Amino acid sequence: MIFTKESLKIDAAAESDRIASLARETLRKQLRRNGFVVGVSGGVDSAVSLALCVRAVGRDRVKAILLPEKESSPESEALGFELAAHYGVEPVRENLTAALEGVGCYRRRDEAIARLFPGYDAALGYKSKITLPAKLLDEDTLNVFSLTIIGPTGAMETKPLPTAEFLEIAGASNFKQRIRMAMLYYHAEVNHYAVAGTANKNEHDQGFFVKYGDGGVDVKLIEHLYKTQVYQLAEHLGVPEGIRRRTPTTDTYSAPATQEEFFFRLPFETMDLLWWAMENSVPIGEVARVMNLSVEQVLRAYGDFERKRRTTEYLRLAPVRLAESQAAAAQAGMLER
Repeated sequence: MIFTKESLKIDAAAESDRIASLARETLRKQLRRNGFVVGVSGGVDSAVSLALCVRAVGRDRVKAILLPEKESSPESEALGFELAAHYGVEPVRENLTAALEGVGCYRRRDEAIARLFPGYDAALGYKSKITLPAKLLDEDTLNVFSLTIIGPTGAMETKPLPTAEFLEIAGASNFKQRIRMAMLYYHAEVNHYAVAGTANKNEHDQGFFVKYGDGGVDVKLIEHLYKTQVYQLAEHLGVPEGIRRRTPTTDTYSAPATQEEFFFRLPFETMDLLWWAMENSVPIGEVARVMNLSVEQVLRAYGDFERKRRTTEYLRLAPVRLAESQAAAAQAGMLER
């Protein structure tokens, strides 16, 4: 197998047709629903997913659901409306702020933040975000999160995030994805539609999603595609340039955070090629040569990929059926004898 910087190049036209055909057949034969609901965020993944659904069943059988809340980027909403108009899909806007306040999303998160930064008060204009260490290729660092707050004057402070506070902040923040998914299923059930997922391979395999949040869908359209391949489909499908050029963000925390600084730690162009090479057992020396990296840098990236997959395996597990688990264990015990 020859490894080059073009190894992730795909036939975007053929792949778009293949996914749309599979989506159409899956909707009719397995899901037995009339159309698709897609949560759109102004990002390239949801844009490509919407475009594929339109190609599969037509614009009249697809609904674009915008799910802003008080901390969402206004740009996300504007791009979401632009996307819906571009493909002629009916947009539906649902503001989730009241629901999130009702379950204590902001309050629970801010209480944890205030334990590290006693002066933190969102009501005074403070914002926050969580990030991982940068420079993955050049330093041996683990995936230890830091918490950054930005004051009303723009002053920034950063501290290492202890496990207890991280879990509380993450658990509270994940209300956002789970309530978004609840709203998507409301619209799906009202229209007898299916919920189309928007996660790509990067997000699914490395665990950058919320279980029963953005991970709780009926069909996963682009889960097999690396992010850079999603961009190839976006260009072919005519996704608006403003969305294609936008830096991928989490749009979860009150302060802006890119997906790279929050989780992936590498530019997608670099990460995807390294990941593809690892999964296809390309000799490390060849990978280093083609990508102009040292062997040590390649190994650091591989180690990060493996740790993320291992530590997030729980997210990808289906519910455990104890009866089947017990039967499998009993059978294994008999085989050992």
